[in-house]
Amino acid sequence: MLQPVVLCGGSGTRLWPVSRKAFPKQFAELVGGRSLLAMTLERVAPLAGPQGDLICVGAAEHHFLLGDAVAGAGCRATVILEPCQRSTAAAMALAALQAQDPEQLQLFCPADHHIPDAEAFRAMVERAEVTALAGAIVVFGVAPTFASTAYGYIERGAPHAYGGHRVVRFVEKPTAERAQQLLRGGHVDWNAGIFLCRADVLLDAMERHAPDILASCRDAMRDAQRGTGVVRPRAVPLQGCRSESIDVAVMQRHAGLVVLPFEGAWSDVGSWDAVAGIRPHDERGNCVEGQGLAAAGAQGTYIHAPHRRVVALGTNDLVIVDTPDAVLVADRSAAEAVKGLVHELERRGDAQAVEHRKVQRPWGYFDSMERRPGYQVKRLCVKPLGLLSLQLHRHRSEHWVVVRGVAEATVGTRTVVLRENESIDIPAGTLHRLHNPGATPLEVIEVQTGDYLGEDDIVRVDDAYGRPISGIPTREPVPAMGRDAAPSVLRVLPTTPPLPNGELHAQASDTMPGRPK
Repeated sequence: MLQPVVLCGGSGTRLWPVSRKAFPKQFAELVGGRSLLAMTLERVAPLAGPQGDLICVGAAEHHFLLGDAVAGAGCRATVILEPCQRSTAAAMALAALQAQDPEQLQLFCPADHHIPDAEAFRAMVERAEVTALAGAIVVFGVAPTFASTAYGYIERGAPHAYGGHRVVRFVEKPTAERAQQLLRGGHVDWNAGIFLCRADVLLDAMERHAPDILASCRDAMRDAQRGTGVVRPRAVPLQGCRSESIDVAVMQRHAGLVVLPFEGAWSDVGSWDAVAGIRPHDERGNCVEGQGLAAAGAQGTYIHAPHRRVVALGTNDLVIVDTPDAVLVADRSAAEAVKGLVHELERRGDAQAVEHRKVQRPWGYFDSMERRPGYQVKRLCVKPLGLLSLQLHRHRSEHWVVVRGVAEATVGTRTVVLRENESIDIPAGTLHRLHNPGATPLEVIEVQTGDYLGEDDIVRVDDAYGRPISGIPTREPVPAMGRDAAPSVLRVLPTTPPLPNGELHAQASDTMPGRPK
């Protein structure tokens, strides 16, 4: 039975500000309110059969995003969590080494491509199985519709006995002039980056062309941590592994390659211009998502506005992407340059280059609503039965207000139940934890105050989701735990109504350590 392998790495920087390092494009709801990863899982899962397992390879930092996507698709999958990403050559090697049968037929698919006709895709894969079982590596090509400089090309050669054509050469992202020459010459396809082969055939090809990458991956998988549905390769071997794409490391030098054309629609969704190309347009070529409005005179304008009204008036060939903390306005011809823009934001230290205002966590998410020197206001949304880690902060105090649901709050050695319109203080240096014991989401407003409010000011003592434990620091005093502990500072307060100008009341106490005066 065929085993699909979904390659979930990549940062998708060309789709900033929706796609960011902490929440890349494969997880974002870009197509009709659905994520590309969810659509990929649903497309390939039937190929594995009713009892078949998929493999997902992705970054360890996206563990819970991957788990949610797999659960949402209703499929079984083994998730290989890379401690550090080393591009597609290493990712595919890890998946091939995970195969239980050396001759297991594996289909390697990027998680972030758009293929609307799933039935046609599966039919193409089934046609290629005989060729792959015979020992070839099958790469899927797409008939080019224009001279793209963003895609790689595959030049077709003689027909193969089992179908398709032998590969003459790969051409990586050519210049505009070279792309025109390739199209005029015919016999070329775009490289879709989708491969079908036996696990042992891929490993043999890597042994021949990229033995150093394969050796690092073997070492990483030899003593990997294995749990239910999760494999964690060792970090040290992968940290020393060369980062290379499978095309450069293996495919461009391998003789046993066969290209099979796919005649359906396909896009790698590699830019905002590409996103606009796969969405419905009006008669003036405008494409609008969410609350966008292309008003009089707007032509060829793409608007992504899921959160608020964004209006374009008299615009031509623009991309407008609105998020709660960043807005992109670009000429559609400059869409490929967004990647360089993100690198510049990273160089400047802009947080928006890496994370959204709304940050996903295994227990739910938080939304940083307001941040100023000395304080930050967040909205926490905790899933039913969700449990934050038992932790403390050295540099900040916190104040929780329940606005929806019922919370179980642990502060120091005591646990109390908080209902709507009740609040609690957590002084700096105090162990604390938040739990949603109910069947509906819990919403809490968290006000942080202190001289440092970074997310790295967390000393994690216990965690229900297997995240790294920091332990209790020994250089700074913390409240004792157990029967002999001194009484902890714990106050359950009714929430004071907001002031007329919208400012927050300060519910502070001189007895609360760590609270700024």
